[in-house]
Amino acid sequence: MRTVLAMVLLLLGGALLGRAVLGADEPAPRAHIAVRGIYGGVPATLMEKGRTLSGEGVNAVWIGERGITKERVAALKAQGAKVFAEFNTVHRAEYLKKHPSAAPVGLDGKRAAAPHGWQGICPTHAEYRTWRMQAFRDLLAQHEIDGVWLDYHHAHASWERAEPALPDTCFCERCLAQFRKETKTRGADSPEAMAAFLAKKESGERKAWIAWRCGVFTDWVREFRAILDATRPKALLGTFHCPWTAEERDGALEAKLAIDLRAQKPYIDVFSPMPYHARFGHARDPAWISRQTAWLGRHLGLQGRPDERTKIWPIVQVSDWGEAVDVAQIPAVLDHGTRAPATGVLVFRWGALRKEPQKVSALTRFYRAIAR
Repeated sequence: MRTVLAMVLLLLGGALLGRAVLGADEPAPRAHIAVRGIYGGVPATLMEKGRTLSGEGVNAVWIGERGITKERVAALKAQGAKVFAEFNTVHRAEYLKKHPSAAPVGLDGKRAAAPHGWQGICPTHAEYRTWRMQAFRDLLAQHEIDGVWLDYHHAHASWERAEPALPDTCFCERCLAQFRKETKTRGADSPEAMAAFLAKKESGERKAWIAWRCGVFTDWVREFRAILDATRPKALLGTFHCPWTAEERDGALEAKLAIDLRAQKPYIDVFSPMPYHARFGHARDPAWISRQTAWLGRHLGLQGRPDERTKIWPIVQVSDWGEAVDVAQIPAVLDHGTRAPATGVLVFRWGALRKEPQKVSALTRFYRAIAR
């Protein structure tokens, strides 16, 4: 009798665990979600032993630019998936080994240290920009990809964490000369002078500096768009970006990171905010994901309607980075990631996720359910 009772309790416990992991009920189909993606490599285990990406509810995969090959693109497309490349814009640190003058300069007039190891590049370094633009052009010309997502397209900083490091840069002679020329700002001739300007929050010089820096990064986006239109015009141009609102951290999105989302909107097809809830200190609050996405929609004037040219496809965290993401939380994470104005979603990241089959099962079950 005790043995039978123990078996019943064991089976009941397993059933309850399954419901906790996958949710008491499967999510309803979400017709507004056109893209169900995976970031961070080829999900090979979903393409083996009779399984297919389409059968698992996956219809898009993001791969880093250096991981893109013709064979991988062909294999994924044969599975019915769209293939997108991630493209590092201004954080290719290896460039500095032969070109130290491309390093950002801080308010002390010295090369800015790499916060938490994240090394950026001065955005006005012409040779570096030419190098990245040619790499972008080659990527589009050589591979039958469906789009390219800009990544690390922000000023020198480490923001992908609960407590970010946001140094002020770049105050090299090249940046200051271009700033003076384009804004007619007097006295902006040294890092020390700029420190005095930036210390006055409402000063005209500080506002001019922020607007000018944002403009520099936006102009990169303009050129990327022009290259894409000329090289592979049917491809999408997306951007992975900081999920903060314009007001958070004293306006750091523009003031520190030089990300002006509204200015970039004419050139971008898809905005992919990165609301990594566990990484950013919201491990027990997956609703933070949909709050950030809702703000982005209001900020950009997007509701997730089919007739809108510009889309929002957030990338959400289901693998561990910083704090762990429990498998039982995955349905909630995906639920909040697929709420309007989002019309697509992708998950971070396959390299870690593939080692956790329970999480993969939770992910694909959700994707299959909303694709019905």
